[in-house]
Amino acid sequence: MPPRLGRVTDATERSDAPVRIRPEIAALPPYKQGKQAGADAFKLSSNENPFDPLPSVVEALQRTVEINRYPDATASRLRHRLAARFGVTPEGVHIGSGSVAILAQLMLAAAGPGDEVIYAWRSFEAYPGLALIAGGTPVQVPLTQDARHDLPAMAAAVTDRTRAIIVCSPNNPTGPIVTQVEFDEFLAAVPRDVLVILDEAYVEFVTDPSAVDGMRVLAVSGHENVVVLRTFSKAFGLAGLRVGYAIGHPRILDAARSTSIPLSVTAQAEEAALASLAAESELLERVRVIAARRDRLVAGLRESGWRVPDAQGNFVWLPAGAETLPIAAAFEEEGLIVRPFAGDGVRISVGEEESVEKVLRIAASVVQTLPEGHAGRGLA
Repeated sequence: MPPRLGRVTDATERSDAPVRIRPEIAALPPYKQGKQAGADAFKLSSNENPFDPLPSVVEALQRTVEINRYPDATASRLRHRLAARFGVTPEGVHIGSGSVAILAQLMLAAAGPGDEVIYAWRSFEAYPGLALIAGGTPVQVPLTQDARHDLPAMAAAVTDRTRAIIVCSPNNPTGPIVTQVEFDEFLAAVPRDVLVILDEAYVEFVTDPSAVDGMRVLAVSGHENVVVLRTFSKAFGLAGLRVGYAIGHPRILDAARSTSIPLSVTAQAEEAALASLAAESELLERVRVIAARRDRLVAGLRESGWRVPDAQGNFVWLPAGAETLPIAAAFEEEGLIVRPFAGDGVRISVGEEESVEKVLRIAASVVQTLPEGHAGRGLA
């Protein structure tokens, strides 16, 4: 049975806070951002877009200088623009300060004490914390041996306490997609009153034609329990402005809107997102460059001896296991700031072109330090 993580031990419930804090929150580590890089280092720790903002986006931001007024609480211009693009009503679009903010809102709306939230692991590190903050019980379902979602196991983990399931495609931090066929079969096995959140933060980088497409899912009758999350942070390069969106049934999104912090999407973020949509073809050309760079990284890493999962986001995964921290330190010593997940592996974002050969050189060196039989060694 997948592990339920809702309770903590007496030891972890102790807190030196001057007031009474919920024990599960006192035991919960704060979100850990990818390490910042110095002037002479490449920051490959946060899956950011390495390209500078487009001049047209910068110009749009410079026109939005009225910071003494509150922004439009619903980002209505952006909401209507996305609704027209995806062929839904404006009520079927919700804008948030990053897709993770909307995920937090959905957790608060769907999961309370005694309820369960299912997700794959390892996946995005915010998932367990957001479920706990809402009062729910996180339920982790291990990835398969090739670092993919085990959707049959996730469906089997559903109980009468399950209120939400999160599916991340491509999976952050390991990289593989969920296929359309797999997702369709999964939905057929999940009760229709369970919220299914399809997190597609990296969808623009996907080149595998078999990948699930959230918009295709929503077009099918009977999938009203699915909400699709997307963001402007990655492919569109607006990570510093924090703007993401959800597409789904209006009543589900109304519940998210009810739990949101008002006025959290700035006017600058909305303006930049609108300008980015206007320049989408130019931005997607950059995405194609990053995807090609990613594929070169995967090929080079495999050639050097790493067993790298299929990569469909803007990052690659080294399954370093117990050697994760010293390997990440070796990259950092050479001016490459990567993202270690202790005990599991190292995620390396696709950065500037100048970083590629350096990543491959260090990776080829450190793979030789892995013991024989290590899961990270051998061609995938």
